[in-house]
Amino acid sequence: MSSELKHSPLEAAHLNLGARLVSFAGWNMPVQYTSIIDEHLAVRSKAGIFDISHMGQFFASGPGAETWLNRMFTNNLAKLTPGQGQYTLMLNENGGVIDDLIAYRTGESEYFLVVNASMIDEDFAWMTSHRDADASLRNESDLWAGMAVQGPLAREVFGRVFPADTLPPRNGIATTAGGGIVCRTGYTGEDGFEFFCPAADGGAWWQKFLTAGAAPCGLGARDTLRLEMGYPLNGNDLSPERTPVEAGLGFFCDLEKGDFIGREILARQKAEGPARKLTALQYTDKGPPPRAHYPVVSSDGRVIGELASGALSPSLMTGIGMAYLPAQYSKPGTELQIDVRSRLFPAKVVKKPFYKHSH
Repeated sequence: MSSELKHSPLEAAHLNLGARLVSFAGWNMPVQYTSIIDEHLAVRSKAGIFDISHMGQFFASGPGAETWLNRMFTNNLAKLTPGQGQYTLMLNENGGVIDDLIAYRTGESEYFLVVNASMIDEDFAWMTSHRDADASLRNESDLWAGMAVQGPLAREVFGRVFPADTLPPRNGIATTAGGGIVCRTGYTGEDGFEFFCPAADGGAWWQKFLTAGAAPCGLGARDTLRLEMGYPLNGNDLSPERTPVEAGLGFFCDLEKGDFIGREILARQKAEGPARKLTALQYTDKGPPPRAHYPVVSSDGRVIGELASGALSPSLMTGIGMAYLPAQYSKPGTELQIDVRSRLFPAKVVKKPFYKHSH
């Protein structure tokens, strides 16, 4: 694994906008342009644009691609027709999460996979080592620039750049003239589109979306937006030691489709109930922002877990977080405490998502 920082094809554009760049998953990426709160609220109320060039792009094809990928992933690709996508997970033999990703069916035996930045090399190695003879896999991550336009006005902004008939439905995928790829998923809880294009064209497209009304947003706002929705972050809320059932993602695991790597463990956990669950916690009073690794303490003073993710929610203006806790503590309404530098702040278990749309 190279220790050298990778650079987004959009980096010059970020520097021109005065972005603060930080190291993230081995990439030099913008964490914010103005402020995390402003950028977060822009996505909740209008439309923001994120650089997602650090995400990985794999292309799988061949007559055996569906059978092979269905053995690698938890969700059922047989349910997709060309032009459709789904959220899915790739597990190790113990049912732990290697990565979570979006898989799109682009043809009868062709698939486009969007994987997490920090896992590109590991995913490719794992998948290649388990590959069937009648399927192929290409890693084109270095060839593409990517950007995500998110927010209630995302459709309007996108429609100023592309004709409306280019816009796929939710969880859909389409191609554009000039070799671009448009997807419609999102990681913010708002409507939105992802656009992938040849790396050299990235800067020009980024500018078109800004001109069309999208506010530039950094990884800081992306993190608070996804946390408000209770969406997991691989490496924090998902790990090789935790299963999708423990993470509350059992819905994306099709135990009926036939065998896949890790299935046996998931089936057992679904039947018996997991011993620990990824649990949503919210402050009941004012307090400093909760952060990953802060201890979670029961009402009788015992440490029962630690936060996997935590932040001040810009929409709710209170501290929120997620932690793997013993199942008996994961019931909504349970009163707990967060240990912030040896001071205890009261919190309670809530249902996900933390943020609910009023419209």
